[in-house]
Amino acid sequence: MAHTKAPEDAYDARPFVPAGADLDEVRAAAAGCRGCPLHRDATQTVFGAGNPHARVMLVGEQPGDQEDRQGAPFVGPAGKLLDRALDEAGIDPDDTYTTNAVKHFKFETVPERGKRRIHKSPGLREMTACKPWLDAEMRLVDPEVIVVLGATAGKALLGSGFRVTKQRGMLLPYEDRGESLLATIHPSAVLRADDREAVYEGLVSDLRIAARALG
Repeated sequence: MAHTKAPEDAYDARPFVPAGADLDEVRAAAAGCRGCPLHRDATQTVFGAGNPHARVMLVGEQPGDQEDRQGAPFVGPAGKLLDRALDEAGIDPDDTYTTNAVKHFKFETVPERGKRRIHKSPGLREMTACKPWLDAEMRLVDPEVIVVLGATAGKALLGSGFRVTKQRGMLLPYEDRGESLLATIHPSAVLRADDREAVYEGLVSDLRIAARALG
C-alpha cells in the first residue's frame, strides 16, 4: 500500500493512492486524501459511483454543493438531466460510472448571499494533483467509452489545449485506448442556457455518438 503522508501544501494525490487495490479500497483511501488544499474546506471527498464494470465512464469537473454534502457525484439537477439525456441517447444509466476530475468541492462563500457556497473552477494544479484518482478509476472500471463533460474534464484528460467548443461530438484517441473518448458539454450548461431545449438536444446528439461507439 502507498504511504499516506504528504506536506500540507503539496499538490499530488499519488502518495494516497494504494497500489494493487480494488475499486472499493481505492474509494476508501480517497476519503483520506490530503493531496491538495481543497480538502480543508470541503465537507468530504466525493469519489465516483455507479456500475464498477460500466461500459461508459462519465467524467465531470468537480462536486457541486449538493454532491459535497451528500458524498456522491451528480446527485443534483444536473445529474437528473444527465440521466434523462443518456436514456434518450440509448445509453442505459445503470451501465455507467460517473466521477469528476477533481474530488473535492472548490468554492467561495458570499456573506451578502447568506454565506452561500459559490462554485469556483479548479485550477491546473488541482486537476493534476487529483488525476491519480481518476487514473485508478479508469484502470479498474476499464470502460469502453469515456465521456468528458465540459472544459475542465477535457483539460484534465487531454491537456490545457483542449477546447470543448472545437472538439465536442468527436471520438478522440486517449492514451492506449484508441478513439474511445468523446467530449461534450457539462449538463449544468443546459440548466444555465437561455435556450435549454436546443442545448439539451445538442447534449443528447453528442451522447448518441458514444452509444453508437458501443455497438
